Amino acid sequence: MSLHMASIMAPRSIAVVGATNRPGSVGLAVFRNILNAGFTGVLYPVNPKASSIHSVKAYPSLLDIPDPVDAAVVIVPAEMVAGVVEEAAQKGVSGLVVITAGFKEVGGHGAALEKRLKEVVDGHEISMIGPNCLGIINTSPSVRLNASFATKMPKPGNIAFISQSGALCTAILDYAEGRNIGFSKFISFGNKADVNEIDLLRYLKDDPETQVILMYLEDISDGRAFIEIAREITWDAKKPMLALKSGRSPEGAAAAASHTGSLAGSDSAYDAIFFQSGIQRVEGITDLFHYAIAFSRQPVPKGKKIAIVTNAGGPGIMATDAAIRHGLTLAELSTETQNHLKEVLPPTANIHNPVDIIGDATHERYEAAIRQVLLDENVDGAVVILSPQAMTRPLETAEIVPRVIQGIDKPVLCSFMGIVDVSEGVKYLESHNIPNYVFPEAAVRAMSAMLRFGELMRLEKRQVRRVAANRDAANDIITRRLSGKDRHFSPEHEAGELLQCYGFPILPQKLVTHEDEIEEAVDHVGWPVAMKICSPDIIHKFDAGGVRLKIKDVDQAKAAYREILENAKKFKPDAFIKGVLMEKMARSGVEVILGAMRDPRFGPMVMFGLGGTLVEAIRDVSFRLAPMWEISAEKMMKSIRGYRILQGVRGNPPSDIEAV
Repeated sequence: MSLHMASIMAPRSIAVVGATNRPGSVGLAVFRNILNAGFTGVLYPVNPKASSIHSVKAYPSLLDIPDPVDAAVVIVPAEMVAGVVEEAAQKGVSGLVVITAGFKEVGGHGAALEKRLKEVVDGHEISMIGPNCLGIINTSPSVRLNASFATKMPKPGNIAFISQSGALCTAILDYAEGRNIGFSKFISFGNKADVNEIDLLRYLKDDPETQVILMYLEDISDGRAFIEIAREITWDAKKPMLALKSGRSPEGAAAAASHTGSLAGSDSAYDAIFFQSGIQRVEGITDLFHYAIAFSRQPVPKGKKIAIVTNAGGPGIMATDAAIRHGLTLAELSTETQNHLKEVLPPTANIHNPVDIIGDATHERYEAAIRQVLLDENVDGAVVILSPQAMTRPLETAEIVPRVIQGIDKPVLCSFMGIVDVSEGVKYLESHNIPNYVFPEAAVRAMSAMLRFGELMRLEKRQVRRVAANRDAANDIITRRLSGKDRHFSPEHEAGELLQCYGFPILPQKLVTHEDEIEEAVDHVGWPVAMKICSPDIIHKFDAGGVRLKIKDVDQAKAAYREILENAKKFKPDAFIKGVLMEKMARSGVEVILGAMRDPRFGPMVMFGLGGTLVEAIRDVSFRLAPMWEISAEKMMKSIRGYRILQGVRGNPPSDIEAV
């Protein structure tokens, strides 16, 4: 946990070490940004070769500044940064923003410099953002700090954005200005040698000016700690979080590693972390801000039933299709609502949902229709679509929307379609906190994201179920296996013994190494039996012809035994064969697969999916970090495409979900 986040984000005084008058330099850009943003504290430029920077008295070093300094922005060559940190410690500076690049991200000597820098920072208990970052921005009127080399100071807002990529930040600031999006905090944290995303989330959780948190991440420092703080933000602070995580593909993960020196964990682990934290993972920057705008300006829907009001049939149908595809449902309007709509709409209008008020709709017609559907108790939110027609007046229609929804605690998202003809109306909507989307599908996706957050808020079953376990017996089995020759392979019967230590019901089984042992084995196992090759060199038994099923007598069993051994030797002549496992045939049912692995970064993970010989080809599986909430296990099962099979289809009974 970083100790001095307040000193960095809201300092009473700040020094820019490396400020300069040289045109086009980062040192001048950062200093000028702090000055021009109207920083409410005291600003000191530090440059041993200049008497003033931008007409402000400069000091040769931090130690020459006569007054206390809370924070410093460092923009000096990489080799000099550690020395500046030593000076900062002597001066009593508690927070640093190191913009300088040339550290871990370049490898070799740079990585060694960063290791040394971290040692100095840790030794003096100073909090540091960076190195290799764009800087930080705090738009609070009580601070007004733009300690970055971005070209713009964003307008104040309730969205916080944290990013490992500085270059992405500059593009997003430009995009945000064009979309009239404001920020509470804007933080580029680069190589995160000290302050990381977990420290920033802890800070933002309690920041009263932040209501929505956006993240661009290339890796996560500590999966467990990340989940813990993210859950506090989701369920205690009730702040929605959206994450754009790069490196989904192996190639992208490699690029991320070379970018900020990150060691990307498996993408399945990241999906699990985000899901279990209540964070919504988005595919791109467009969705990141489409969703953020909705969260920051409208209430979360209390249910999934939405109404669509449109002046064009085609866009209404498109919105309907998108709604169903993204987990929303069309509200069934009450008879009373439909009767009211009949009174205010022309006979050719559609009074059912989606409500089509016809292409020549005036703003009065929009006002009446929107009001009626929002007052309907069956409606949880609305999407208002306007297609610009010759008869349409977008500005007049936009002006009625804030008035119509006043006092109604339901989200309303608009899609005034297009860019040029509807521009005045869109500006009016956005200036009154009504999100607008160029096309209706985007509005529907944003509504769906809000719905998912609302459903998270209503989760009740968040306990972890504990099960009895014979850990001593399990430890004995594992110790015995690790001390043997085949330490990387556990035969199926031994794996079954291990599973029984944790309460898994295992069918009777017996390993036989000779035909003469079959009759005795059957007395233990019972009929019918399955017979399978047992070899550390043959993992996929079916591929080797090493499985025989539904065997009902001794003669069949002996014949199967000989066939299995013969097939195994043909498949892999040098395979070491332990024997043939005889196991009681299970009753008919649905096969599922449960898997476990230890992710190199995040620890134990569990996999669930439909089982069988094609599981690797179909790949219909989901992952979660363990231990998990019981509700996470339920949702994990429901997330696979084949879940309907477990519910019972084509006359088959439902499976025992509770047992799984």
